Amino acid sequence: MQVILAQPRGFCAGVVRAIEIVDRALVKHGAPVFVRHEIVHNKHVVEGLKDKGARFVEELDEVPTGAVTIFSAHGVSREVIADASQRQLHAIDATCPLVIKVHTQGRQYAASGRTVILIGHAGHPEVEGTMGQIPGKVILVQNEAEVARLDLPADTPVAYVTQTTLSVDDTRNIIAALGRRFSNLVGPDTRDICYATQNRQSAVRDLCKLADVILVIGATNSSNSNRLREIGTESGVPSYLIAEGSELDPAWVRNANVVGITAGASAPEEMVEDVINALRRLGPVDVTTMAGREEHAEFRLPAELADVKPKPAPRKAGKETAALAAAPATANENIAG
Repeated sequence: MQVILAQPRGFCAGVVRAIEIVDRALVKHGAPVFVRHEIVHNKHVVEGLKDKGARFVEELDEVPTGAVTIFSAHGVSREVIADASQRQLHAIDATCPLVIKVHTQGRQYAASGRTVILIGHAGHPEVEGTMGQIPGKVILVQNEAEVARLDLPADTPVAYVTQTTLSVDDTRNIIAALGRRFSNLVGPDTRDICYATQNRQSAVRDLCKLADVILVIGATNSSNSNRLREIGTESGVPSYLIAEGSELDPAWVRNANVVGITAGASAPEEMVEDVINALRRLGPVDVTTMAGREEHAEFRLPAELADVKPKPAPRKAGKETAALAAAPATANENIAG
């Protein structure tokens, strides 16, 4: 069986930064450090940080007064930030800088008097945080049908922002529907959607041209991982989302000559290796990596943690993770946190 690995895959710079923030906070402040929500959507990452002394909570009222508290990479509302301040928590923000960019855009549009429309998935932590970061009413739309049902005059000054982990294609279609619906519409270019989302989606489309089956490694609550599986299915290639090798159904790959593997932006490389090992238990496997874009983005850490030396991580760094940690950032991807 031939296995082709997508390039890029797995950890993005925002996830690397968020995990490192928790690691360094534990070194500087000692355990426990509290994290509101999963720092990223991956149980293996979360469990690894729990083993080091991180405690994950859903709401701030679960955190002792004055404790070190980290906001997840998905971002939080202004209300959560105010609550943390009122309870005298030592808050550290691990929000991805690209999510912060969306918050900033939304606030600018609202300040100019426009009705802000957020394209995203209801209930996703990033969506909840973004809606809580933009003053005034923010309208959430998830598809073109919801655009058609918006109860706003056609000449309403409207602006849109997007959840970073959405499909570029799906977002483009919703933006086009907004353009048909409203005569006064502004918003960022679709290229402003998270670079990691775009790169991984492009890579899985290329992988579909080579593979008989696609395995996407990621969590079921990971938006970008689910979209990678959907792209494979839409391309006519049987595609499955799994968190680890134990979830592999041998029937999926029984008649496959070429198995393509990719991983969502919050899936560690060790889970890719785990799935490959599961395939090896079924028979001989030849592993190659598809040619693709190399990512060299890195996001600066909060100033209070910049000089803290993190403890060696128990997970194995994959090719892309190592590149993100070691390579200099390109001019357009070095974004301050």
